[in-house]
Amino acid sequence: MSTETNGENAELEFAQAFKELARGERAASALEDHLDSLEKKIEELLAKAEDEQKIKTQSEPNTDAPSPPDTDSKGTL
Repeated sequence: MSTETNGENAELEFAQAFKELARGERAASALEDHLDSLEKKIEELLAKAEDEQKIKTQSEPNTDAPSPPDTDSKGTL
């Protein structure tokens, strides 16, 4: 009877391990879905920020160009 008990225990342990594995896989899948959702939101925010930056730089005067030197009324420096 000892052999039957050991065999039954092994089957129960295997079944429990399989249940835990399935639960872990479901949790991993849920985490992946959540991460995908977060990634999509981040990409949307970055795209919006890039668009706003483009609009901002297009509406501002070009400050990168050198300004002409100061001259007096005769045109000398």
